[in-house]
Amino acid sequence: MASLREAVAAALKKSIPEPLAVEVTIPDAETFGHFSTNVAFRLAKERKASPLVLAEELKRALLGHELFSRVEVAGSGFLNMWISHDALYGELKRITKEKKRYGRMKLPKTQQKYIQLEFISANPTGPLTLANGRGGFLGDALANLLEAAGHTVEREYYVNDTGNQVRTLGNSLLAAQGFISEEEKFYKGEYVKEWARAHAVLVKRHQNKPEVLGGRAAADFLKDIKRVIEKKSGIHFDRYTSEKRSVHEKGFVKKALTLFKKRGLTYENEGAVWLKTTEFGDDKDRVLVTQDGFPTYFLADAGHYLETKQRGFDGKIVILGPDHYGYVSRIQAAAKIVDLARSDVIITQAVRLVRGGEEVKMSKRKGEFVTFEELVDEVSPDAARFFFQMISPDTHMDFDLDLAKERSLKNPVFYLQYAHVRATGIMKKARVAKGGVELALLDTPEDIRLVRKLVEFPSVLADAAAHYAVHHVTRYGLELAKLFHNFYEAERVDGVEPALGRARMALVRASSAVLENVLGVLGVTAPEEM
Repeated sequence: MASLREAVAAALKKSIPEPLAVEVTIPDAETFGHFSTNVAFRLAKERKASPLVLAEELKRALLGHELFSRVEVAGSGFLNMWISHDALYGELKRITKEKKRYGRMKLPKTQQKYIQLEFISANPTGPLTLANGRGGFLGDALANLLEAAGHTVEREYYVNDTGNQVRTLGNSLLAAQGFISEEEKFYKGEYVKEWARAHAVLVKRHQNKPEVLGGRAAADFLKDIKRVIEKKSGIHFDRYTSEKRSVHEKGFVKKALTLFKKRGLTYENEGAVWLKTTEFGDDKDRVLVTQDGFPTYFLADAGHYLETKQRGFDGKIVILGPDHYGYVSRIQAAAKIVDLARSDVIITQAVRLVRGGEEVKMSKRKGEFVTFEELVDEVSPDAARFFFQMISPDTHMDFDLDLAKERSLKNPVFYLQYAHVRATGIMKKARVAKGGVELALLDTPEDIRLVRKLVEFPSVLADAAAHYAVHHVTRYGLELAKLFHNFYEAERVDGVEPALGRARMALVRASSAVLENVLGVLGVTAPEEM
C-alpha cells in the first residue's frame, strides 16, 4: 500500500460491493478518529437507504479488521476510524526501511503524467521582484512535490526576449543617455541608468536600433536573473525557452494562427485578426494580429502552448503574479483550442514586507522597490523559501523580516530544521545496545502521537500534489516538528532499558527520515548542526 489511508480505503471497499470511489480523510482532531469517511452517504444514494443504517453496517464489518482498534458512527452517517497500534508499528517499520523513499509514490504508467511547469518567466528587462520570488519558490517546490507523487516534470522559464518590451528597454536606455526624450512607458529604474552608463559606447552605436540595443541589455539582465535564481536561491530550471528562437523562429506563431483559421475560429475586424475566445469561456474575443500586421503577445503565447503540446506534455501548469488575472481566461481558451489535455494557472497574491511592525517599501540600492535578491541576501534562501511556502499562494501575505532572521524556535523554518538537528544529534550520540527491535514498547502518548504523525506523510504528499498545495506540506512539517520536540523533551533513548532504547532509536531514525523528506520537498536544507 502507498499509505495507511489507502489500506483503510481498501478495507472499506471490501465491505461495499458497489463500484464506488471511497474517499478517506484525516480529521483535524483525534476525537474524530485517525481517519474518516462519508462513503455511507454515497452508498445511500445507490441503495436508496439511510446513511446512518449503512454506516452502522460498515462499522460492524470493519471492527473485525486488524487495521482498526475502534470505529464509530458520527452525525447522520460519518464513519470515524482509529488505527490499531500494530498497524502503526507496521508502517513505522516501513519508514525505517524506505527512509528517503518513504512517501514517494510509484504510479502505474497509465497514471503518470508528463507535466510542463512554467514559473517566474519575468521579462528580462530588470531585476526580479518579490512577486517573482514568491512564484519562483512555489514553482520549485511544486515540481518537487509532483515528482514525489510519481510524475515527470519539466521546469520551464519562458523568456520573452522579443517584441515590444525589448524595444521599450532599448528606448529606455537611449533616453537614459539623452538620445531620445523620456516617455511614461519607459523603464525608469536605476538599473537602466547603470547599464546605459556602463555601455555608453554600445548605446551610442545602436541609437537608431532600439530593438538590437534592448536585446543586448536583456541578455545581460537574463544572466543576472539566472545568477539570482540558481546560485543565490537554489531554484532549478530544466529549460530556458526563448520566445524568439523557440516560438517565432521555429514557426509556432504561424502554426497557431493557421490552426485557429483552419478551425474557423478567427475573423477580421477593423483590419485586425481576432480569435473567438468567447466560445471557450473568455469574457471577450482577443486580437491575434494587429492592424499593422504584427502578432500580439497572445498569439505568441498561443504558439508557445502549441509548442508545449507538440513536445508531448500531458499538461501544463503556469504560475503568474497578481497582475495577471485578466490573462487567465484567454490563455485557457488557447490551451483548449490547441488540444492540450490539461492546463492550470496559479495566481500568486501580493507580498508586503514588514520590519518592526511597519511596512518596508523602499530599496536602499535601487531606490524604487525591494528586489528578490535583496530579500534573499537579508534573510537567507531557506527562510525566504519557507516563509513564502507557509501561505497559500492565493492569499496576500505579510513577510516578517525580523522573524525570518531570528535564530530561535520562534522562527518557523528554524523550528523545523532544529527538529532534524535534534534527531541527528540523538543518532550520533546515543549509545543503544544491539539487539532486536520491539516497536510495541513505544506506548507513551508522546511515542504514539509521533508515530501517528509520521505515517500521515504519504497521504499529505498525495493530497498536496493533487491540489498543488505546497503549503500543506509546510504545515505538516511544522506539526511533525512540534511532536518531535515534545517527544525529545518527554522521552529518552539513553538511560532506559535496552529494548526500549532500541525501539526509541527506531522512532528517532524514522523521524529524521521524514523530516528530511519534508524539507527536501520544500527545497529547504536539512542541517545536522545549527
